Amino acid sequence: MTRVLPREQEVNCETLSPRPSDIIVIGAGIVGCAVGYELARRGASVQIVDDRQPGMGATQASAGMLAPFTEAKDRNTTFLDLAVRSLDLYDEFVARVAHASKMPVGYKRTGTIDVASTDDRMASLRDIASRLNSRGVPLSLLDAADARAEEPQLGQSVVGALLIGAHGYVRAGELTRALVAAARCHGAHVVEGSRVRSITTRERDLVVETARGSLTAGAVVVTAGSWSGQIAVGDGTPRVPVRPVRGQLLHLAWQGTPLRRVTWGDDCYLVPWDDGTVLVGATMEEVGFDERTTVDGVRRLMTAACELVPASAGAALASARAGLRPGTPDALPIVGWSKALPNLMYATGHFRNGVLLCPLTAQLVARAMIDNDIDPALDAIGPQRFGAL
Repeated sequence: MTRVLPREQEVNCETLSPRPSDIIVIGAGIVGCAVGYELARRGASVQIVDDRQPGMGATQASAGMLAPFTEAKDRNTTFLDLAVRSLDLYDEFVARVAHASKMPVGYKRTGTIDVASTDDRMASLRDIASRLNSRGVPLSLLDAADARAEEPQLGQSVVGALLIGAHGYVRAGELTRALVAAARCHGAHVVEGSRVRSITTRERDLVVETARGSLTAGAVVVTAGSWSGQIAVGDGTPRVPVRPVRGQLLHLAWQGTPLRRVTWGDDCYLVPWDDGTVLVGATMEEVGFDERTTVDGVRRLMTAACELVPASAGAALASARAGLRPGTPDALPIVGWSKALPNLMYATGHFRNGVLLCPLTAQLVARAMIDNDIDPALDAIGPQRFGAL
């Protein structure tokens, strides 16, 4: 097997576990790094392979929102069930990763306020609240005055709002870096600068062909996000149906009184960080593999942010970013064993919810691969729903 030595580690790692298995994880976004960490933590010998540094794809353009009850408003109950399960894992997940890596991870659960600026939008929030009440979710429906009391910086067009206290955010870049460090503490190797081209079989192993040569392992996990469908699998196996959806994000240096919590509007959201900056996102653009930030994207986000929170106009534009989110035909992730190639696992297609779903995805994959414990949820999100993949 081709073995790539790890780079020097700057963290003080605890005693490593034995490594009874051998797995290559293709993709070093937050999902791939979470999967690699979880597998290595459970004793697998792991290599994480990407052509970029960890977290430099869609992850670096993520606001890191943890808001399943808002994200699920246009989705089915399968997604909501997955998202809630994953959010329930987050407290312990962040604490464990931060401890293992000895690195700080910005993480807050101060809630979200979803703001309506029209009567139709308020009716939609009431419908969401009714559905969530049936699940026992703590929330508050607010009229205009109460919404401004909760967030005094809202604009004059506010009709009402929905406040959900369980929500929050995590700094996705910090979490990804901590996951890499923690995975290395458990013996994982990170291979950068290697775009994966294909996965084939050789006797009982899988061979991963990259731009720098081949790697061989007993099993492979495809966590390559929007590029998952670019990887040739086996001998003519259909490629996983994942497409790129560009999301542009602004990073603002805020002035004056900070926002109290994540604030959603009709056309944007604002995520306030403890360092006095604010993230504004995000566009959804079907533009193929175009990762550019554009004047139009920045303009639309700034206009929407200023309408929602007028104080946005006084902020400085620190940066603009773009990432390609991996969309699927049914807006659900693709997680599960390949039916066409033995020992190939998919964990991709998380669209704009890779950060939210990464703890659960890592858990589902690790249990399936290490313990042969197939969670019933994989029946709904496995690749078999798109044919013999």
